[in-house]
Amino acid sequence: MTPPARPRRIAVSGTYCTGKTTTTIALAHLTGVPRTHARTMREILADALPGRRLEECTAPELIQLGIQRYTERAVQESRLTGGFLSDGSSLHEWVYGKVRVRAGIHPTDGYDASDTPPDFYEEVVDSLGAVFRRHARTAYDVFVHLPVEFDLVEDGHRPVSERFRRMSDELLRTTLDDLAIPYHVVGGPIEERLATIVDIFGLPTRMGLTHAVDLAYAQTARTAALA
Repeated sequence: MTPPARPRRIAVSGTYCTGKTTTTIALAHLTGVPRTHARTMREILADALPGRRLEECTAPELIQLGIQRYTERAVQESRLTGGFLSDGSSLHEWVYGKVRVRAGIHPTDGYDASDTPPDFYEEVVDSLGAVFRRHARTAYDVFVHLPVEFDLVEDGHRPVSERFRRMSDELLRTTLDDLAIPYHVVGGPIEERLATIVDIFGLPTRMGLTHAVDLAYAQTARTAALA
């Protein structure tokens, strides 16, 4: 008798404002596959460094937030032994730190040389990155990568730039290639994305695409209202 296939552990990848959260929420509603995620850096900041803004954080403080986020992510994933959809991955903690080495601690489209991280920062980020990349190789079976297609939302909560997004997107893809982790690039409107992902993995569906998307938008709107 052929043993049953192990449940898939799918990570949805992409940089800021590519639709990871909306896509994974809608996909979880659509398929019934549980979604896992870590809190955003801004959400973690409120507990770790009350009263601070993300753009005010020093290099050591950003490292602290990245470690906290990775820890939350790993704990959440470990609880879902029957497969999951991950909003982001451990690679994001490393990529966002690494790109800050190149684009500045607080990246803007007009690069400021005075914003260059201290010398120790890249060495620490690379050492942590080795841990985060090893986790990615063992924790996820396959990635769905969402390309940069939408404008960066200027809501005051994303201290990044279009340059930062482009660099992050490139490094995410390069890292997946280097680690030999299989991935599919899926773009287009969210309904098209969902249909493509369901088709790629042969996932079951339990409601219509439009209903799943409506539920996802309602959930993200509630979350934004509480921010």
